[in-house]
Amino acid sequence: MEAPPDNDVLWARALHFTHRDGSPALGGVSLGVREAEILAVTGPRGSGKTALLRCLSGLVPPVRGEVWFNSVPVHTMGPLARERLRRDRFTWIDPTPTLVPELNVWENAALPLMLRGTSRRRAKTAALEWLNRLDVGESARKRPHQLVQAERQRVCIARALAPSPTVLFADEPTAPLHRADRAHVLRTLTTAARSHGITVVLTTYDVENAAFADRTVALLDGRRVNTVHLPPVTATEGRAACSLSV
Repeated sequence: MEAPPDNDVLWARALHFTHRDGSPALGGVSLGVREAEILAVTGPRGSGKTALLRCLSGLVPPVRGEVWFNSVPVHTMGPLARERLRRDRFTWIDPTPTLVPELNVWENAALPLMLRGTSRRRAKTAALEWLNRLDVGESARKRPHQLVQAERQRVCIARALAPSPTVLFADEPTAPLHRADRAHVLRTLTTAARSHGITVVLTTYDVENAAFADRTVALLDGRRVNTVHLPPVTATEGRAACSLSV
C-alpha cells in the first residue's frame, strides 16, 4: 500500500462502492483533502456524493479501494475502530436534522463532547458558544420538538462544531434552511473551520454553497468529472435539472 502525501489529512484511491440493491454508487474515485481545507463535492442527486462521504468518514467500508486518515488506513479498520475514529476525530451533519428528543438544545449540542469524556460544565460552555454564533442560543433549554426545522439544523451544526473535530463531514448541510439563512450559516461554518483548523468536506448541488469552499470536486454517475454546471437553487429546489458537461 502506498501511504498518502504528508499534507493530506484524507486520501482516497480508486474507491468503489455499491448500494444494497446492487446499483453502483462510486466507480473508482480518487482524491486528497489537505489539512484545514474546505472541499465541496458537487454534482446532481444520485452522483455518489453521499456515498463518497460515507466511505471517507468510515461509516461504510468501500467495496474496493483505499481510504487513509493521517496516514492511517481506514479501509483496513474493523467496525469498532472505525466507530472510535468517528467519535474522537470526526463529526457529521446530515441534510435532515436529527436530535435526541429527550435532551434539550444545549444538551444535544454538547452530547459529542460528553461522549468523549468532557465534563458537563465544559461541554455546556462549548455548546452554548456555537449555539449563540448560530443564532439559536436563546433556545438552549427548549426541546427539539419546540423548534422549527431550520432551527434544529442549526443545533446540529453547532453539535458538529463544538468538539473541534479534525474533519467535519457535511452532507447538504443547508438543505433544510431558508435561502436567506444559508449564506449566514455557511459563512459561520467555514469561518469556524478556518479559525480552528478544521478540515471540512461538504456535499452540495448548489453553486452558491460551493463558492464558500477552497476547492471543488465534481462527481457524475459515481466518477470524477472535469465540470458539473450547477444552477443556483430556485424556490422549487431540487426539481430543476442540472446542466452537465464532462
